[in-house]
Amino acid sequence: MKIVCASDSFKGSLSSMKAAELIERAAKEVLPGAVVTGIPVADGGEGTAFAVTAAAGGMMVTAKVRDPLMNAVDAAYGMLPGGRAMIEMAAASGLVLVPEEKRDPMITSSYGTGELIKDAMDRGARDITIAIGGSATNDGGMGCMSALGYVFRDEKGHKLPGAGCSLGSVASIDSSEADLRLNECRFTVMCDVRNPLTGPDGATFVYGPQKGADRETLDILERGMVSYRDVLEKTSGIDCDRVPGSGAAGGLGAALRALLGAELRPGVETVLDLVDFDGIIKDADLVITGEGMADSQSLEGKLMQGVALRAKKAGVPVTAIVGRLGDGWEGLYGCGISRIIETAPEGMSTEEAMRRAEELYLDAAVKYFLTIKQTVVQ
Repeated sequence: MKIVCASDSFKGSLSSMKAAELIERAAKEVLPGAVVTGIPVADGGEGTAFAVTAAAGGMMVTAKVRDPLMNAVDAAYGMLPGGRAMIEMAAASGLVLVPEEKRDPMITSSYGTGELIKDAMDRGARDITIAIGGSATNDGGMGCMSALGYVFRDEKGHKLPGAGCSLGSVASIDSSEADLRLNECRFTVMCDVRNPLTGPDGATFVYGPQKGADRETLDILERGMVSYRDVLEKTSGIDCDRVPGSGAAGGLGAALRALLGAELRPGVETVLDLVDFDGIIKDADLVITGEGMADSQSLEGKLMQGVALRAKKAGVPVTAIVGRLGDGWEGLYGCGISRIIETAPEGMSTEEAMRRAEELYLDAAVKYFLTIKQTVVQ
């Protein structure tokens, strides 16, 4: 029997890799002949680069780059076989890198993300995937592109810094000094939001407040972003308000699409392709997935849904082992999951469930495999 474990992490308690290890332990105890293949996976959020790199047989590397406030920081990303790289922009330009009292999207920059792309190209990568969640920036990707040699100029031809305060001053985008290796690269952007660049559902108004913008700052940034959008369209021919996801990461999605021709894709689909999920489950008898909380949000492009739909297409049954069940979890059955197992007993506090996560997960897996064994014996 071949079992494939592709579980998301249980935030704060179990990693994707640990879940796979526990499934293997349970299988050895109950189903000695079973072969378990564990795939460290994620849906594009924090930890995606590490999970994908481990699953693809690559290695994590570190580069010294600029953080959102242009201070030096060590940022890690994954180098994968075949000249591929897996970058999380949050490692260089993430909100977690900026103390709450210093958060200001007028001055924060995505420059460090561009430096990571450049470092990956220096190491030979020509197929680069970028997960763009968790940013501290609202610079339209100007910082990132500046690090790659693009020059943003005002009406007088003066070079502008890559920050939110410059958006409204951009009159032209000069690519004459851009890194020539960009033309050799294929870029994929992992993006699970569909926000346009501007408007009430755009980068500024939806995500600006969490990055430190007050109402006055939001209005300034939005006016600047509208002007910047028009310059991007004039330069590339692409109206980024018509590109779902262009408003992600403070508009970085727009710059990557318009200036580098990047493809914007759902995070989980990109991850599953990078780790060759379809190939791994081709001869599997069972897929096990899961996450800490199964609820209606699990149906919004999250990992369990993506895994289940792929397995369903391949005709492989799927069981989910989850920490808890929340409102709307029943919808997962429609994705191809045939059984959902909750590890935390009714009445147990979240704190205790997280503290005993490994024990509870292993116990649930053992009990589940016992039911499989009994079915086989019968």
